[in-house]
Amino acid sequence: MAKTHLTTKTTLATTAWDPADHLRTEEDRAAYLEAALEEGDPMLVAAALGDIARAKGMSQVARDAGLGRESLYKALSPTGNPEFATILKVVAALGMQLHATPMVSKITT
Repeated sequence: MAKTHLTTKTTLATTAWDPADHLRTEEDRAAYLEAALEEGDPMLVAAALGDIARAKGMSQVARDAGLGRESLYKALSPTGNPEFATILKVVAALGMQLHATPMVSKITT
């Protein structure tokens, strides 16, 4: 006698998660940028700056940085390649500063 297996398909509704929705305070934004900088990936840093700018208001950040809103969106998009001067302008417009500290070497045992 053959066994029959019944299967049911469940549809799961999902919503897009936007980091900008969770960057409510200056401390949240600074910690988010710090984490991106620690990864050492320039594209991740640019994306994090874009998320923070959207959380703060892209139009206002663009004005404060002396950039056009559309060009700022483009520069901080996943395919963007912003110049370092643009990064510095955006960081300043966000009310943040970049700091250099000695790199801590990881100890392996």
